[in-house]
Amino acid sequence: MLKFRALAFVEVLLAASLGTAAAQTNDLKFLNDNRSMLDAHNCYPYEGQWQDRVSRALNSGFPVSIEQDLAWYADPATGKGRVVVSHTPKTTGTEPTLKAYFFEQVKPVVEKILKENKQSEWPLIVLHFDFKDNQPALHEAVWNLLGEYEPWLSTAVKTSDPHQISPIQKKPILVITEDNDAQEKAFFDRVPVGAKLRIFGSAHSAPHPENLSRAELAHWEATTSPANLLTETPTNYRRWWNNSWAVVEEGGQANAGEWTAQDEKRLREIVDHAHNKGFWIRFYTLDGFDPQKNQGWGASYNFGSREAVLPRWKAAISAGVNFVATDQYEDFATMVPQIEKSLRPGSSR
Repeated sequence: MLKFRALAFVEVLLAASLGTAAAQTNDLKFLNDNRSMLDAHNCYPYEGQWQDRVSRALNSGFPVSIEQDLAWYADPATGKGRVVVSHTPKTTGTEPTLKAYFFEQVKPVVEKILKENKQSEWPLIVLHFDFKDNQPALHEAVWNLLGEYEPWLSTAVKTSDPHQISPIQKKPILVITEDNDAQEKAFFDRVPVGAKLRIFGSAHSAPHPENLSRAELAHWEATTSPANLLTETPTNYRRWWNNSWAVVEEGGQANAGEWTAQDEKRLREIVDHAHNKGFWIRFYTLDGFDPQKNQGWGASYNFGSREAVLPRWKAAISAGVNFVATDQYEDFATMVPQIEKSLRPGSSR
């Protein structure tokens, strides 16, 4: 009897050990089976204009990533602050709140997702934060707001060792943020071991060589080995990698020429490196539009025409870029498989 119990105890320890080992890597297939999705770039109003961006993103299809730039507004009369969506940290109080602009708009969709309960498809929405400032009050308010909506959020248990990666539990929304260390302190370090992580950060890109001119730096970024761009491994908090297109084509969108087989090879090598490391990967921002048809998108990410951006969209999808950031939501969304069209707010079903 004692021998049996001893063997059983060993088997339990072995199972626990194997389970821990299995949790050491980020499960890339958790998110859209590790395939490409639209990342709806700057998906919020600018100075009261372009109010429909979230509804446009939702009506582009699922899964979808929605970027919200965040800032802090403190009422000068009361001192009371709130989280707002803004392209600048210099807020005026006219900006919509994150709660109203994002969470209340997606509420009917999330309620449908929960009712249908097709958990194998979750998460169907990625909420991507770009913080325009990093003051503690903003971080704390965002954390508390996410707590209000935690039943909607994909979460993971915080482990005592950051390199022990716990599985993310599927829910309709996955929340991600970028690489700022102050955010890691707020959203990971302060979370007790055993509690839930509500948000996941990005990897640090490796430092570039010092004392390079601007032209030399642009050349280094676009030609150095991907292993020199990303040296980190995933942690329980940091699970994706964010990249400018300038690491693919020297000088980025403004200096891009014809898309070539060498460009495609470069893109694929970077994506493969990220995935082999265990990170999802994002590139920003792939636009191609006639400047006269600008819908508040700006020129800095524009390849100049749909004909110019189209082969780059196709290459990003073929290479497996997880988040393809663009301002042309509807156009890009036709390039990737869509599921659950009945969830779109404009659907008649």
